[in-house]
Amino acid sequence: MPATPELLPPLPDLGCIAGVDEAGRGALAGPVAAAAVVLPRDCRIEGLTDSKKLTPAHRACLAIQIRACAWAYAVAFVPAREIDRINILQASLRAMAEAVARLPGGVEHVLVDGRHCPKLPHPATAVIGGDARVDSISAASVLAKEARDAWMRYCDVQEPCYRFARHKGYPSAEHLRALSEHGPGRQHRLSYAPVRAVLAEQAA
Repeated sequence: MPATPELLPPLPDLGCIAGVDEAGRGALAGPVAAAAVVLPRDCRIEGLTDSKKLTPAHRACLAIQIRACAWAYAVAFVPAREIDRINILQASLRAMAEAVARLPGGVEHVLVDGRHCPKLPHPATAVIGGDARVDSISAASVLAKEARDAWMRYCDVQEPCYRFARHKGYPSAEHLRALSEHGPGRQHRLSYAPVRAVLAEQAA
């Protein structure tokens, strides 16, 4: 469902609003993660913003505060092979929907970062740039990024030749060199162009 307004539309005075965001759309390896967060109306966390604008140390500190302050939060993953099967947009929407589904009952409205909303049993509004403008979405951005980074550190232990802990699966020069040298691993998204190119070279 596309979001057309550039400004956050006025919402009714609801008691329980969840913010939702994802992390990992642009990576070549690993899952896409999504988080859903419900913050109390009186919760104020200094420095909340889009997780991509934060240092790892600051993001980790905020994640602790978010978990302590939030009325509820949940994280969901969609793995690389499912991303290959249904595409990254649909995988991101699925992860968002699963994160919301894991929240306890009582959610009345969902605010989603970006231009699309997943299919949900609740009213939902897509907010362009919401990860930098809406606290609950910013909080979801932080938790999604922290959860995905932790998963990629685990993947680094399983497949150390790719050094996932350093680049988290994104297309850094180091990652592309490792991909070319070792070929795709279990966590790589085979539908992504740089990975397909390596597979084509191996098949030639």
